[in-house]
Amino acid sequence: MIERTTIAFFGRTNAGKSLLVNAVTNQDVSIVSEIKGTTTDPVKKVMELLPIGPVTIVDTPGLDDDTQLSKERTHKAEEVLNSAQLAVLVIDAEKQKAAGELENHLIEIFKKKNIPYLTVFNKCDLLKSSPAPAAANEIYVSALTKENINLLKDKLGQLSKSSKNLKPLVTDILDKKSPVILVIPIDQSAPKDRLILPQQMVLRELLEAQITALCCQPENLLQCISQLSGPPQLVITDSQAFEKVNRLLPPTIPLTSFSILMARYKGSLEQSLCGAEMLDKLHNGDKILISEGCTHHRQCGDIGSVKLPAWISAYTGKKLSFNFTSGKDFPSSLTDFRLVIHCGACMLNENEMKNRLLLCKNQGIPITNYGMVIAKTRGILEKSLEPLKKRKEKREN
Repeated sequence: MIERTTIAFFGRTNAGKSLLVNAVTNQDVSIVSEIKGTTTDPVKKVMELLPIGPVTIVDTPGLDDDTQLSKERTHKAEEVLNSAQLAVLVIDAEKQKAAGELENHLIEIFKKKNIPYLTVFNKCDLLKSSPAPAAANEIYVSALTKENINLLKDKLGQLSKSSKNLKPLVTDILDKKSPVILVIPIDQSAPKDRLILPQQMVLRELLEAQITALCCQPENLLQCISQLSGPPQLVITDSQAFEKVNRLLPPTIPLTSFSILMARYKGSLEQSLCGAEMLDKLHNGDKILISEGCTHHRQCGDIGSVKLPAWISAYTGKKLSFNFTSGKDFPSSLTDFRLVIHCGACMLNENEMKNRLLLCKNQGIPITNYGMVIAKTRGILEKSLEPLKKRKEKREN
């Protein structure tokens, strides 16, 4: 899996954000002009940036124009804060004495959202001499002459390293003594020529930990187990195959799903578990939001828009109303909904998912995820959580 660090550049118009982005990336990512407000929408560049690694660089519009169009641009720039993992506040070094309310407002948001940030005084080549930075997270640079650009990248690298959460997906509940079986259905909804991201992530993590991993489709599960000298220590399945895999699997072999592991990885396990209990409390006419982080082409039998509504309706016996969102589209007001059901969020970074979880929590709306809903409706939710609980009990003891 490639987990990219999202680095967003903020500041006033003509502070030199776009030229600075181009200098940091050593590419012409953004249009540079003396005309105020040239950058009208967030500009994104996916690349490798040393010493950080895979990154998404975001150049945002200036945030100090009072026109109606600029207010819309400012709103889009502020939306970037929901996904930013590092922030760069760019200030014109010649005008730093004029910096104040806007910059302080941005810093308050960075702190509120726990986004590590650097304050970069650009255009230091226009100063008679660059003063010493007043804080460790400040630096004077010149995007034009490239002065201190490498130092800026080093600081971003240090900030990225200190902010990364290196928690595992599954290897902390496993040992190296016995294999793990991954059940991966290949059907009409499976992406052509590739595995979906959670499957890639788990497989890569198992290989890096030197834990033997065997992959099979649901119908080959028993054959796969029979070829082993002993039982696997865990079976991880695509949630859509939960029912079939559980039926085939001997009850002594632990079972969970990629989606449940993703909920744990994204920090939403406990909140999602509470949300799953809401399925037993729904009434006729309740509205449910089903949200996906990606924007894949929906096919017949799509899990989000077809299978989940059918399974939930059958389980509850209620006449429910379903709404759907995908990608970056997630409503800011959720009060019309009794429950939010989210995908595994593999295409959203941790900050994006945390913001969605917090939005639900602040508005008192339960949220759960696909895997937990499927396990709940199949009566195997407790079983699918058992491998994670055993690890937690072991740590507490």
